Amino acid sequence: MRQSDEVNADDVRVPRAQAGSSPQHLLTTVLGEYLDSSDADLPSAAVIAILREFGISESSARAALSRLVKRGLIATRRKGRSPVYHLTPQAIARHRSRMRHFLNFGSRPTPWTGEWVQASFSVPSAGQASRHALRRSLTALGFVGLYDSVWIRPGSEATPVKEALRELLHHVEGARWSVMRVRFDEEAGPHGPASAYDLSSLASAYSSFIEQYAELRAAARNGEVDPARALVARTSAMDSWRKFADVDPDLPPHLLPETWPRQEARETFLDIHTALGSLAQARLVEVATPHWSDAASWITHFQASRNPARPEPTRH
Repeated sequence: MRQSDEVNADDVRVPRAQAGSSPQHLLTTVLGEYLDSSDADLPSAAVIAILREFGISESSARAALSRLVKRGLIATRRKGRSPVYHLTPQAIARHRSRMRHFLNFGSRPTPWTGEWVQASFSVPSAGQASRHALRRSLTALGFVGLYDSVWIRPGSEATPVKEALRELLHHVEGARWSVMRVRFDEEAGPHGPASAYDLSSLASAYSSFIEQYAELRAAARNGEVDPARALVARTSAMDSWRKFADVDPDLPPHLLPETWPRQEARETFLDIHTALGSLAQARLVEVATPHWSDAASWITHFQASRNPARPEPTRH
């Protein structure tokens, strides 16, 4: 590790996840998984070769590089006639934080205190644009609408939603809002907080993930995946799994259906991610080295620890 961890990870704007991977989102995933230092000089030709493994054209690869520079995820520095790229320290910090989140998600039940954060607001008709922006912001913060203007999320951390309400509504004349920590008398009942979540759709998505990657999981376990397939398949599995970590509200077990498929989905992901890590790394080194002589010194991979006493991901 060649730079300090003491960096504000929120100073970089990472592309939002979307259905299907755009070149810039795919490049973000690959850089986050396999490059863990801002000291590494990354030639554009190496990036083009790497993205070619995923069927991305040279023009699209260059456009992805340009967009990530604008977002502050990567920066350029010149060596000789052509610029080379490097991840910014802020991006490294963000990647590590996000990787911990993705790899540790679902590893153990979140300690439950019975507390929820409730955000309530009233916005006059003239402030409809602000109302829509606020709903998007609340969704991004993990809130769900219990009623039209009453939103909740499990836990007790209220600072982010207070800041969002203040930022989006302070200029709207007549707008009112409040944030409270609450408990529900009938938490698991039909009118309790769990009813606000579409748990059946989430369970279906987990089951689809398990089915989609069952064949790859078996092949990975049996050592039947070659490095070229490992790189693309492992990245696909991560790209699919990371969306669950962002949309699953991580409700306590007593609020979930009796049969909940998240653990099986997590085991599916971990089997693939763990078994294919070294192979994917080797393939990246192979395709990048002709354009980047130091590739083997810098390309690495994250791997989740299965030790419950040490849930932090390890780097290899």
